[in-house]
Amino acid sequence: MRVAIFGTGYVGLVTGTCLADVGHQVVCVDIDQAKVDGLNRGVIPIYEPGLEPMVKANHAASRLTFTTDAATAIAHGQVIFIAVGTPPDEDGSADLQYVLAVAETIGRHMAVPTVVVNKSTVPVGTADKVRATIAAALAARGQEIAFDVVSNPEFLKEGDAVADCMRPDRIVVGAANPDAVALMRRLYAPFNRNHDRVVEMDVRSAELTKYAANAMLATKISFMNEIANIAEKVGADIEQVRQGIGSDPRIGWHFIYPGAGYGGSCFPKDVQALARTAQQHGHEPKLLNAVEAVNDAQKGHLYTLIQRHYDRGEDEGVRGRTFAVWGLAFKPNTDDMREASSRRLLAQLWEGGATVRAYDPEATDEARRIFGERDDLVFCENAYDALDGADALVVVTEWKQFRSPDFTRLRDTLKDAVVFDGRNLYDPQEIEAAGLAYYGIGRGRSLHA
Repeated sequence: MRVAIFGTGYVGLVTGTCLADVGHQVVCVDIDQAKVDGLNRGVIPIYEPGLEPMVKANHAASRLTFTTDAATAIAHGQVIFIAVGTPPDEDGSADLQYVLAVAETIGRHMAVPTVVVNKSTVPVGTADKVRATIAAALAARGQEIAFDVVSNPEFLKEGDAVADCMRPDRIVVGAANPDAVALMRRLYAPFNRNHDRVVEMDVRSAELTKYAANAMLATKISFMNEIANIAEKVGADIEQVRQGIGSDPRIGWHFIYPGAGYGGSCFPKDVQALARTAQQHGHEPKLLNAVEAVNDAQKGHLYTLIQRHYDRGEDEGVRGRTFAVWGLAFKPNTDDMREASSRRLLAQLWEGGATVRAYDPEATDEARRIFGERDDLVFCENAYDALDGADALVVVTEWKQFRSPDFTRLRDTLKDAVVFDGRNLYDPQEIEAAGLAYYGIGRGRSLHA
């Protein structure tokens, strides 16, 4: 099938590449000429495992092309995906200006009956706005052309996006017209051979499904962080608690790891947007507000533990000290630092008068862009370089390469021989036995009792 995709971010680029990989003819559109030129040369603007070779292979096979020419893309597409950003507006609600701008462009250029697919994460009711925008643009041209607007939300995890796209858990299709559903089934047939993954529903339900899924996962994370904070107060080990509750199949093992708070482009934005949608419809979303509040507080928890360790009554806490920070991205296998916990931690350390030596396998360039050059920040070539001259180590992102460090080397290199583990990667007994003071989230010396 012939597919046009507006947007070459995580969603648009991954979706377009995976559709091309199973044989569809895909044109991806972006307004950024430099980005398009780069993609046509094989320069991938994001880090996502497995994506780069797929883009290059499908581009070389002419199944995947990139352009700034919207009209040509619209003429090409039997199916047109909208996969542009929906950043938070000032009040936290989703900003739909880019989605609606694409809709208006489609209305200006479409010449044959078309299925328009909302792939972006959008509030309930957006399909109606997209439909109205396209209809208005058609009316301005004096044209009557049949079209359908379908909601087909993405469920891609950064770091696993290619696998999620090629082997989806479910394919949610929200549509009013059975013909549009049939077209979407044909499009996704190559991903659907093992068993039927398509979940059909109405458009508004599909729009809400995406927000509900992300909000549920965010809720699990905030819940575990809340329990970890209680564990610290009462002297319980959160890892033992996790084992105890995770073995209950009604709860399960997924998303019950406590840590330094969630970040990224989805959870913070989507929980906020869903809460604002509820408020706009006269409902106070108490649980969603709590999820957001717990996460916001949790991003400051590592610094609280650091302060506690260094507050000995006679000095200035972290002032003049140097901290090695392992991990800057909001999660492993990405260079994305949007809403990352590291950003809060670094800001707090600098405000306290400390210096940071940071290492991340992929996010250094992004961190340079965000923080610029400053005297109290050194970017290091590898994890152990970050330890040189450091008083303590703070682990913020759970990259695999951080899971089994040489504890003896840590003890001998760090001036204060202390580790603050924001992702509970290490066993408190093992690391303490190696001669290091250990503070985890709800574990180790973080416990008050």
